Amino acid sequence: MAQVSFERVIDTFVTKRLDIKLIEMDLSAENRLSTNGAVVKDAIAALIEYGVGIKNAGMTVNKAQLDELLSKNSHLTKSQLDPLATKSPNGAIRKGIGGNITREDIPFRNLKRLTPDWIGRDIDVDTMDTGGNKHSHNEISKDTGIIKLVFVGASGDPIELHRRKIYKGDPWLLASNDNEEVKRWAHNFFKRAIEEKRDAYLGLKDTVIPGYDGVMRETIEAIFEAEYKKEFEKAGISYFYELIDAQAARIVSNPPERALWGVPENTSGRKLFKLVKALKKYGIPDRRFSVSISRMSAGGGDQYGSFNMPVEEDGLVKIILDGKEMHARELKKGDPVIFMANHRGAIKDWVSQVFRDAARNDKEIYFGLKREYMEYDDVFSTVINEVRQELVADNFQPPSFMIMRPSSQLKKMITDPPRKGIYPSLNLDGDIFSDISAALGGSLATASSMIESKDGTMLYEAPHGTAHDLYLKYLESEGKVALFNPSALLFAVANALELLGVKEQNPDLTEYSEALKTALIDTVAQGVITADLKGKTNDPASETIVDMYGFLDAIEKNLDREN
Repeated sequence: MAQVSFERVIDTFVTKRLDIKLIEMDLSAENRLSTNGAVVKDAIAALIEYGVGIKNAGMTVNKAQLDELLSKNSHLTKSQLDPLATKSPNGAIRKGIGGNITREDIPFRNLKRLTPDWIGRDIDVDTMDTGGNKHSHNEISKDTGIIKLVFVGASGDPIELHRRKIYKGDPWLLASNDNEEVKRWAHNFFKRAIEEKRDAYLGLKDTVIPGYDGVMRETIEAIFEAEYKKEFEKAGISYFYELIDAQAARIVSNPPERALWGVPENTSGRKLFKLVKALKKYGIPDRRFSVSISRMSAGGGDQYGSFNMPVEEDGLVKIILDGKEMHARELKKGDPVIFMANHRGAIKDWVSQVFRDAARNDKEIYFGLKREYMEYDDVFSTVINEVRQELVADNFQPPSFMIMRPSSQLKKMITDPPRKGIYPSLNLDGDIFSDISAALGGSLATASSMIESKDGTMLYEAPHGTAHDLYLKYLESEGKVALFNPSALLFAVANALELLGVKEQNPDLTEYSEALKTALIDTVAQGVITADLKGKTNDPASETIVDMYGFLDAIEKNLDREN
């Protein structure tokens, strides 16, 4: 559905009105598969060449979708597929251009920030006590070399699972989960939901981390299907699964009356447990100010750039750096393991970008790091002080900043946001936190997202997904039911045009981009909105609900009035 919207936006506000040569890359799941991922590499090369681009939503295909696509491309088999062919292109493009993400609200004048009633809400978060980052082995590399993940099973022969180049000063981490512990957690989770008559919500990031979160999801849902599905039906309660970022946004912005929220991966689970505990006690205040989140993704590190898989038999997994064993742990058959690392140089680029953004826009900085038992995170605080000292040495006044735990960072972002605050977060945290913030701001379609690289390459995108459910309705109606909010896509186009105008010293184009943003904001101010914003304006009685086409038509009329 995002693609239908994007084509209409480009046709109406770019092709029809401007003399600009557009370079288009088809990053659809179909084309990524038919080119075996080569189109993603082409897109990265084009972005680096031209320095500015707009990216539409991308998707990671599930097993059923992959089988369907392969049936249409008989020249390919699963074993031949490059990961770029099936995964969402987002991570690869961010890594390819060395870019970090900043997300903040579009400055609409007529939208209320949501303040859902949380005080006393009967929602509990259930997470695992074991595994994850909490029981990881993590350290900062003292050498530059090749780091390997090696498995030794019953045969006694070492099998290399993964290798990558690592540099002195880079943080790395090995974590695993006990599959038997996951099963025990699942039984307790479902039994508690039945005993307390609560709907059960399960959230994991199985698409991006299939060999870790995905393994946990398969284990948990197999237990549900075999032993608890009928009991749930008998008790009149429901079970829901959703990607943890989308689920967190949905539950925080629209909390159910009574629920048991299962977030077994405790890296995220503990943060959400503490947030919900605070919300039930203090609620969500009237958030008058926009929230800006900077998410580190340039290094391709953390969970999103990890190696993850379940082991096929009992054995030992070892970390070897240039022939030296750095760590070893026992695993049982089926236990998921995750190895991740980050690049110190990319961390420094990101921290410098955060300070530049804060200085340009008079923002206060609130870093979220787990330094007390995470050497992995401690390198970030070292780099923060390093960047600050370099700014002082250059006679530059650094912006004010604080370093707090990620759980405290999340609570502050939601319950006590300053007038102008920026919240720099690591990759997975930033994904979850930014979706929560966007949902409280109205919807994911009312937030902007930009990816900035060290060399100045800028990629603008919408933070929402492809809206597949809305697309099915669109197809069923033969294109007559277009339920989609194109605000974020339009704002991304306007931002890209604005930068292009600056790069090419074209004041007319810069002026047009500003007029386009104004037309969008004025349309919503006039009460003309799509259905996802119903009841969220300052004057619900004066709202006019339109579909995607009606919304874009209203924006075009406002744009013509201005010009």
